[in-house]
Amino acid sequence: MTHRVLICDDQALTRGGLRMIIESTDDLVLAGEAENGAEAVDMAARLRPDLVLMDVRMPVLDGVRATERICARDAEVKVLMLTTFDLDEYVLAAARAGACGFLLKDASGEDMLFAMRAVLRGDRVLAPAVVDRMMSHYLDAHPVPSDDRRLARLTERERDVLVLVARGLNNTEIGERLYIGVTTVKTHLGRILAKLEVRDRLQAVVFAYEHGLVTPAR
Repeated sequence: MTHRVLICDDQALTRGGLRMIIESTDDLVLAGEAENGAEAVDMAARLRPDLVLMDVRMPVLDGVRATERICARDAEVKVLMLTTFDLDEYVLAAARAGACGFLLKDASGEDMLFAMRAVLRGDRVLAPAVVDRMMSHYLDAHPVPSDDRRLARLTERERDVLVLVARGLNNTEIGERLYIGVTTVKTHLGRILAKLEVRDRLQAVVFAYEHGLVTPAR
C-alpha cells in the first residue's frame, strides 16, 4: 500500500532532504510541498494526504495552528511534527492540536522513515530527547502531584512497560528489552492507558515523569 505525504517546511533545503527520503521508498509518495502553515492547511484540504510532515516554526501560520486546522478538518490525516531543541515548549500544544508524533529535524533518514511508518500505522512517535527536555521544562512549572491511587493499579510488568515508553522506546524495542512479543506490549499499553485514565501514549509519558518513574536528564 502506498501512502501520500505532504511536506510542510519553509526551508527549501529541508524540503529537499525530506523529498529524497520519501522518494527512496516504494511505500511512500510525495503528495506536495508547502512553504508556510497557511499553504499547508490549503494543500492538505485539497490533496488529502495520508501523512503531513510539519515544521513547528513557519511563516504566515505556525505549525501548531496549522496542525490544529488540518486535524479539525480531517481526523484521518496523520501529522508528524519536526522540531528542534529550542522549540520543545510547543510539543504539548502540538499534541493537543492533534499531532501524532514528534521527531528532531536532524534525525537520520532511517529514523525519519521509521517514524513516518509508525505514525501511519497509528502509533505515536516521541523522540526521546524532545520528550526529556519537554518534561524538564514542564516539571519546573508544575508541582509534582501528591500520591496518586492510579499508580497502585499497575502491575510490576506494566510499570516496566510504562518506564520504557517514557524513555522513548517503541513497541518492538520494548518487547526486545522485556523478552515479550509486540502484541503483548500493545496489550500491556492498553491496560496502562485504561488504569491511568489517560488518552494516549504521550499522556502516559507525562504521568510517568510526574510521578517519578522517570526523571529528566538535567
